[in-house]
Amino acid sequence: MSDTNATLVPAGYGEAEFTEKRSRFIGRVWPVKTEDEAIEHIKAMREQHWDATHNVYAYIVRENGAMRYSDDGEPQGTSGMPVLEVFRKSGVADFCCVVTRYFGGILLGAGGLVRAYSQAASSALSAAGLARLSLWRSMTLVCPYALYERVRTETENAGGVIEDTDFAADVTVRVLVEDEASAAYAGRIVDLTAGAVVPKDNGTCFRAVPVA
Repeated sequence: MSDTNATLVPAGYGEAEFTEKRSRFIGRVWPVKTEDEAIEHIKAMREQHWDATHNVYAYIVRENGAMRYSDDGEPQGTSGMPVLEVFRKSGVADFCCVVTRYFGGILLGAGGLVRAYSQAASSALSAAGLARLSLWRSMTLVCPYALYERVRTETENAGGVIEDTDFAADVTVRVLVEDEASAAYAGRIVDLTAGAVVPKDNGTCFRAVPVA
């Protein structure tokens, strides 16, 4: 996808848990739109896991350019920043991540902590999935069955998403394509189908659309 204004965000809530040298790590990720939402999730985890050794967090919220993290008592630089870096390297914003640790009695060392907290954040993000927040154009395509696979493949190649498919006398497909790529996409569909399929423009919407 070519929209430079597009942003990756968590597609939903994600959670992952594992044990490293008897220490229990629980990573959780939420999509958030405001810093207040992020703070509420952090507060809730501190209350739920009041008996945990650490509740490390990180978040980035585009609304006011907020970017925060906390080691919550872990050695400086071994937890909060590694969690934050997982999302920064993935290009993900509008998230809150809390990694809860129950200490198991065996020290992990600085390197071990960085790896464990990074793994917890990465696994939780994988569980949440990714969505692309962008300006999308909705289109409806009605095509003969013989052209359906061609339309589906071209939609995927254009970075589009098929929202709905209705198999009747013909196949009716509703797709979302990033707005700046939509004109070129529509033109290619017309060319590939020799004019048999002409996308109908349903207008634009700004939303987060799950991506593979």
